Amino acid sequence: MSETRPAASGTIVARDLQLTYRDGTQAVRGVNLDIPHGAIFGFLGPNGAGKSTTVRMLATLLQPSGGSAHVSGIDVVSNPGGVRQVIGVALQEAGLNGMSTGFELLEMHARLQGIRRGAAAQRANELLELVGLDDARDRRAIRYSGGMKRRLDLAIALVHKPAVLFLDEPTTGLDPASRFVIWDQVRKLREDEGTTVFLTTQYLDEADQLADTVAIIKDGLIAAEGTPAHLKLHVASDTVHITIDEHASDMEAIVGAVAARSDVDHAEYDEAASQLIVRCADGEAMVPSLLAMIDVTATRVSVSAPTLDDVFMAVTEGAS
Repeated sequence: MSETRPAASGTIVARDLQLTYRDGTQAVRGVNLDIPHGAIFGFLGPNGAGKSTTVRMLATLLQPSGGSAHVSGIDVVSNPGGVRQVIGVALQEAGLNGMSTGFELLEMHARLQGIRRGAAAQRANELLELVGLDDARDRRAIRYSGGMKRRLDLAIALVHKPAVLFLDEPTTGLDPASRFVIWDQVRKLREDEGTTVFLTTQYLDEADQLADTVAIIKDGLIAAEGTPAHLKLHVASDTVHITIDEHASDMEAIVGAVAARSDVDHAEYDEAASQLIVRCADGEAMVPSLLAMIDVTATRVSVSAPTLDDVFMAVTEGAS
């Protein structure tokens, strides 16, 4: 891999990025990324898909076995030290010295980054205010709640004002209120400091709320990529719920006939709810023809737009 800056203009660029383990297992089989400056990028995938491996290569924690990757124009293989100077990494299980206060931990990390004592103390105070921990600056970290610890992890990753921030499942295990606080802080980083954020998460609503662009990795390859709105429009389906007369007969034949339509992605009958459930591209447009086709009394009809969860399921459960 050369040190030459990639032709693409993104802050994070990967071309045919690969990782093959010694036993021959291909964890990542050719990932391509081009993430622009100041973007919040959501990276999703089931366990074992290659998500964490890709992140670890970009963050210089693993060396790729093929392809290339650059972060802020710096090659991750030929100049990993240069990459580390411009990135911050907040891992899911970060280790904190619980006996130190929040201020002491931040000041120490600033000093480790080569920042002089006075400036290190100033940076620690700035970050405590940024992540909403200024009132707990002198409290030992061992006494922080889970949400406070995650915010402190975030602050530590920002000590040296990185151009790129890798967040590995930053809100796992947090209550909803704490998750919303983290979300606000991530948005603020992008808006106030222009930080490029590479976010991995197991919460699809988190990616939907935060990410400008989402990529879903499956079997070591990017299986789908786009804005959340684009993916929901083009990958997943509307869902039509038709609640019918619970005494309707021959539901198996009705479901079979509906499922056979070329404009229907899936049809099933939920006996417990007395509902015919139909997935299709345009639910509202299809409702009249569905009602005419099934020829039973419908007591309620609803149409729901696809969610990012639907996209994820459609991509990851499809044929390899």
